[in-house]
Amino acid sequence: MSVFVLDARKRPLMPCSEKRARLLLSRGRARVARRYPFTIRLVDVRVEDCTLQPVRIKLDPGSKTTGIAVVREEGGNKPTAVLFLAELAHRGRQISEKLTARAAFRRRRRSKNLRYRPARFDNRTKPAGWLAPSLRHRVETTMSWVARFRRLAPVTGLATELVSFDMQAMQNPEISGVEYQHGTLAGMECREYLLAKWDRACAYCGCVGVPLNIDHIHPRSRGGSDRISNLTLACIPCNEAKGARPVEEFLAKQPKALARIKAQAKRPLKDAAAVNSTRWALHTALRATGLPVEAASGGRTKWNRTRLGVPKTHALDAACVGSVEALSGWAVPSLAIKATGRGAYQRTRLNAYGFPRGYLTRSKRIRGFQTGDMVRADVPNGKKAGVHIGRVAVRATGSFNIQTLTGVVQGVNAKYCTALSRADGYSYTQQKGALSSPCLKAGVSRAQDR
Repeated sequence: MSVFVLDARKRPLMPCSEKRARLLLSRGRARVARRYPFTIRLVDVRVEDCTLQPVRIKLDPGSKTTGIAVVREEGGNKPTAVLFLAELAHRGRQISEKLTARAAFRRRRRSKNLRYRPARFDNRTKPAGWLAPSLRHRVETTMSWVARFRRLAPVTGLATELVSFDMQAMQNPEISGVEYQHGTLAGMECREYLLAKWDRACAYCGCVGVPLNIDHIHPRSRGGSDRISNLTLACIPCNEAKGARPVEEFLAKQPKALARIKAQAKRPLKDAAAVNSTRWALHTALRATGLPVEAASGGRTKWNRTRLGVPKTHALDAACVGSVEALSGWAVPSLAIKATGRGAYQRTRLNAYGFPRGYLTRSKRIRGFQTGDMVRADVPNGKKAGVHIGRVAVRATGSFNIQTLTGVVQGVNAKYCTALSRADGYSYTQQKGALSSPCLKAGVSRAQDR
């Protein structure tokens, strides 16, 4: 993975390799500017003395996770080079649950034997383009990271998926006039949604990593429709065994599997609806940056990824957004970024009935540390002896908990901790490269054979 580089005045330069960054740091020509994402600052170079190349930020917006790729576009016949990959996990669901709980607390206060508290929802008006807080969070978090990457790299353009799933085309596959349903990209949207809905596994036997066919739960020969709620995925043996029988007859001796398939088939399109609700707001926010924005559909992303033999991840999907003739340098680790928030203003914890339980400290910072800081703890002896690196949760007693990659280390004294990165509302984890699993290695070998 490339390392971001800033000049002496903290202006972005072209990212460099890890080897070059180590040499610059060891020779004293650079300093560490930030650790997540890792960035160095040169002490004797200015941007006027350097040659910059076109860099583009590509986004693959999702309901739960957004893929981000920073790429260098050479132009001509040269492939697009991947410089940095990241996956941003949103907390929209947690926001929705917290708002629901807050509404319940307000209703309780109004119905309790207290002074009358009139409802306020009738006094509120929604402006044009209003989004629910859980949806607005997805847009604002993504734009926050776009702005951050623009401060770390000389970005000249943006690219995003404007259409992820066309629900109208799903409900009526006979619809005409939709451009991406013709030619090479025909059917990509519906297939990709079914793969996501059924977890890329056979609905009947659960096998993965095998060719999957689209199967009608209620056969068309018996009046079944092509609606997305009547479609599922089946491996070739299960598809042939089921034939034209209804699923109730095929799974007559497996009532649990039948109930699971029926429940999953009726699962609402909430993820697709969340993406469709935020896509135009995100596109408008990207255009407001003043940079040229390239918009493409999810079907084209799937087509690019399949054609280039690139594995399926959120970050690599982002690298394949838009017009991509060839892709190089994509087999690198990606940075997992999880939105955690910046804490709460509550002074107490609440039990299941909404009554206060205990009290929280007034100060968020304890002995120089705050919950969410990335720390390194060098414990010399005892049961917890060793080096622990992770996200810290502080206590007023000075006995901290550290969330590491292998688990939670409890009761680490603050005197053993050293801050690596201050809390900024996110947690960071370095994921393995795209070639780490055997199935991805097999996909790469097949792509190289082509």
